[in-house]
Amino acid sequence: MRCAIQRAVVLDGAHLMQIIWHDGAESLYPAIWLRDNCQCSTCYLDSAKARKLLIESLDVNIGIREMTFDRQKVYITWPNEHCSEFEADWLKKRCFSQQARAKLQRELFLPECQYWGSELQLPNLDFEDVLTNDEHAYKWLSTLKKVGIVRLTGASDKRGEILKLGKRIGFLYLTFYGHTWQVQDKIDANNVAYTTGKLSFHTDYPALHHPPGVQLLHCMKQTVTGGDTEIVDGFNVCQKLQERNPQAFRILSSTFVDFTDLGVDYCDFSVQSKHKIIELDDKGQVVRINFNNATRDTIFDVPVERVQPFYAALKEFVALMNCKEFKFTFKMHPGDVITFDNWRLLHGRRSYEAGTEISRLLEGAYADWDVVMSRLRILRQSVGNAN
Repeated sequence: MRCAIQRAVVLDGAHLMQIIWHDGAESLYPAIWLRDNCQCSTCYLDSAKARKLLIESLDVNIGIREMTFDRQKVYITWPNEHCSEFEADWLKKRCFSQQARAKLQRELFLPECQYWGSELQLPNLDFEDVLTNDEHAYKWLSTLKKVGIVRLTGASDKRGEILKLGKRIGFLYLTFYGHTWQVQDKIDANNVAYTTGKLSFHTDYPALHHPPGVQLLHCMKQTVTGGDTEIVDGFNVCQKLQERNPQAFRILSSTFVDFTDLGVDYCDFSVQSKHKIIELDDKGQVVRINFNNATRDTIFDVPVERVQPFYAALKEFVALMNCKEFKFTFKMHPGDVITFDNWRLLHGRRSYEAGTEISRLLEGAYADWDVVMSRLRILRQSVGNAN
């Protein structure tokens, strides 16, 4: 049902517009915001959905000269005779009330987060269905956003399947290890993942200032013994750490840690970054975990008296990850592809025995959350319209 305007008035010396909607609800709109967001062809390029009007051209103290309305539109004339029209639905969606703003932010960013521990029921979808069917692709990405991990089954045991998923969402994230990379036991490995040893819980690539948001791993060959994958919901563990040891949480969410990565792969590289291991937004909510013990630098840029407390906090964080109640263990089989949130999940691997031939082979790649969320919004619209 479309919104309908019951009444519109100008308030605050023409600097504010109030709309009373058909259901009795009220919305307020500052005149400066209305002028800035004029939708006419002079001020707005509809083909690009982008503003043409320059900030330099705005009078921040502008008032409304004249205003009329009908049930579906508001018509405004400004002091310089410029005219703007605003659709009722467009205005209602952008209402400045706290409730309306929160609703729109939920629609745009899908922040719902389902925490889990060892009881996780690993979400599964068919690989080919995701590639060919929009409803399945939407379920894949929406579940990935909410739960943090989805396993796709039925891919081949050949290289290149990850590239198909990259095309499905848009494109993959190129790093110094290439568009895709092979996880296997390698001589003179340039990454600890390319060995047969145990990998402790970590997020990938905190050595980058913008670590990749999503990781994709395709199993092409699997060892009979060992090599099991371990995962933990980092957001859940952070919540428990904050409850059990607020001081440790404060240290890990306020201390910048140096990360480094040096070597040669797609090209030669010398990467350096600084991150808080627990990254918070302005509301104090955890938005990203940045932790890889292998690439945590020997350089530690803190005063000497803060070193030991940091290690104590980190040790407790890692101990929580390894608690039986929080971690989930499973084994990938040839044809499985796991896709997971690299900002939220920490993953690891049990060790396995080296052989004369490659016994365990995965192909991996990264995607940026901006790309994934873009595809998710487009799929939501197409699936919603189809239904």
